[in-house]
Amino acid sequence: QVQLVESGGGLVQAGGSLRLSCAASGSIFSPNTMGWYRQAPGKQRELVAVELSGRSTMYADSVKGRFTISRDNAKNTLYLQMNSLKAEDTAVYYCRLSTSRMTYWGKGTLVTVSS
Repeated sequence: QVQLVESGGGLVQAGGSLRLSCAASGSIFSPNTMGWYRQAPGKQRELVAVELSGRSTMYADSVKGRFTISRDNAKNTLYLQMNSLKAEDTAVYYCRLSTSRMTYWGKGTLVTVSS
């Protein structure tokens, strides 16, 4: 089993920054893909950013140039640096890890951006 624990969410003013972390533990198979997703109230969960096992990255158009995904394999931790936050970034942010066998989700961390 794999456990994913997100942290770093909170309340921030528009234009501010936050850094989310996702600590992974357990039997983590490689190669794997880790990413961030978010779900705003009344909306479906959507992709924010993903880092593939080959270190290539992909971002949603809405966050390109503002968010940066990175991972520290030695610490089994995924990060999301969020800058220039907007009210529309308000959501619960989830970490996901996918292998050839399974997909795992964290419980999420709430980000609230006040305008």
